[in-house]
Amino acid sequence: MEHKIAVIPGDGIGPAIVAEACKVLDAAAAKFGFGLCYTELLMGGASIDVHGVPLTDETIETAKASEAVLMGSIGGDAKTSPWYKLEPQLRPEAGLLKIRKSLNLFANLRPAYLYEELRAACPLRDEIIGEGFDMMIMRELTGGLYFGARQTVEENGVRKATDTLDYSENEIRRIAIKGFEIARKRRKKVCSVDKANVLDSSRLWRAVVEEVGKDYPDVELSHMLVDNCAMQLVRDPAQFDVILTENMFGDILSDEASMVTGSIGMLSSASLNETKFGLYEPSHGSAPDIAGKGIANPIATVLSAAMMLRYSLDLDEAADAIEAAVKQVLKEGYRTGDIMSEGCTLVGTKEMGDLIAARV
Repeated sequence: MEHKIAVIPGDGIGPAIVAEACKVLDAAAAKFGFGLCYTELLMGGASIDVHGVPLTDETIETAKASEAVLMGSIGGDAKTSPWYKLEPQLRPEAGLLKIRKSLNLFANLRPAYLYEELRAACPLRDEIIGEGFDMMIMRELTGGLYFGARQTVEENGVRKATDTLDYSENEIRRIAIKGFEIARKRRKKVCSVDKANVLDSSRLWRAVVEEVGKDYPDVELSHMLVDNCAMQLVRDPAQFDVILTENMFGDILSDEASMVTGSIGMLSSASLNETKFGLYEPSHGSAPDIAGKGIANPIATVLSAAMMLRYSLDLDEAADAIEAAVKQVLKEGYRTGDIMSEGCTLVGTKEMGDLIAARV
């Protein structure tokens, strides 16, 4: 069977790391007997250069006609790139918000897993790391403060800005269901994170999550305030399985979780809608300072591609093989510069892709 995949290389290191992810996907396809048909699309700065906008309606329609989207990184250097002299709605990152909304990608999955081989890169002390950690942050992606009504006005000579945090119970319920479903495939624990001691939106969030939790009696549900969660992530990360939270809290907490793994260059992500369709991308940025140098770490994108096989295409065996290949390459001591340590072998972007593909 042939699967239709939309590929958005993006900006900066995006094209290089996406190329290696596709190389690994092709190796998995050859081994497990399925086909992949790629359609390359422009988004972000690359789209601005050609079309004058970060995301065209044609790109959205082509993405919708695919089974999944594999994407590199979007954006450039905010200080030097001409893209950032444009109005905010025409800058590269505006394409990200638009595609998430257009494709109804409301559930963002960001795993944070500590590879034993990269233990030394973790900034936490050994006694905190313990036997390691493996968590999944489930972030609501299309509601909340980032998508609410906003305005900046001047009143009596004083500038005033307002951003609105809106959530309906339906928006909360659908992300909660995704969170509990993912937990059932893991260690069956959901920690819902909010600010219910202050915010009405968080009080509704907690109430709806508790309602959904009644349908999953096999999953342990707990609640934690966001400030405490930020502390617990660096105090005892192993306590978490699935962290379920709203848009802004998830944005902040997932970046914090990514850093305790030792390198953001290792972290994949998926954004899903109510079907099996999803957009898969690395958690890191476009790193324009190293674009074209052949030194970027492609592993986050490779692992995102594995998530694509698992969640959108139901090719679990192939996904397992890619994840195992990444572990094997690390065990053999191969490293890109961002995760390099003494006694290991330094390789570039293409070489890392070759090594992983060969071990699939």
